[in-house]
Amino acid sequence: MNSIKLNIPQLDAEGFRQLVKANKNLQLERASTGEVIIIPLRSPLTGNQNSAIATQLASWIEKSGLGIGFDSSTGFNLPNGAVYSPDASWVSHEKWNGLTQQQQEEEFSPLAPDFVVELRSSSDSLERLQKKMAEYMKNGVRLGCLIDPKNKIVDIYRQNKEVEVLDFPETVSGEDVLPGFELNLNQIWE
Repeated sequence: MNSIKLNIPQLDAEGFRQLVKANKNLQLERASTGEVIIIPLRSPLTGNQNSAIATQLASWIEKSGLGIGFDSSTGFNLPNGAVYSPDASWVSHEKWNGLTQQQQEEEFSPLAPDFVVELRSSSDSLERLQKKMAEYMKNGVRLGCLIDPKNKIVDIYRQNKEVEVLDFPETVSGEDVLPGFELNLNQIWE
């Protein structure tokens, strides 16, 4: 099942907030064009894979103390007006502490994470995820990983650089964005 797209051009940021509040049982995203995207439930396999990614990221965050992490239920209001919820993400303390207390408590944090992971499920369009990753980069994300378990490929996104495609890698580095972080993909490829 593919994600459902609703084209509601009149839906501004406040309208989207109201839609989300009225439909708390749905996971919704909003493209910068105003298009509303309903994210379907994931399969148990995808949920397990996403949990493995989030667990590894959380472990690194605890050890490094360099920032805070977020799961797939967290929405970020990007500078271009899109509201996306990456499968896993990380924000440096410097960037997070630059927000006011009120901004930290809003439904959608008004910032782009420093690092994002998108995990392709059987219901995801690869083209849509690639566009989403490019949009993350244009809006301030420093490093992103698009993981495609079906094809055993990881696309690495960096600001102002070409996408690097890794074929069946065992690990992916956090590079200088997440120093010392290494995402083990063996659980994902199983």
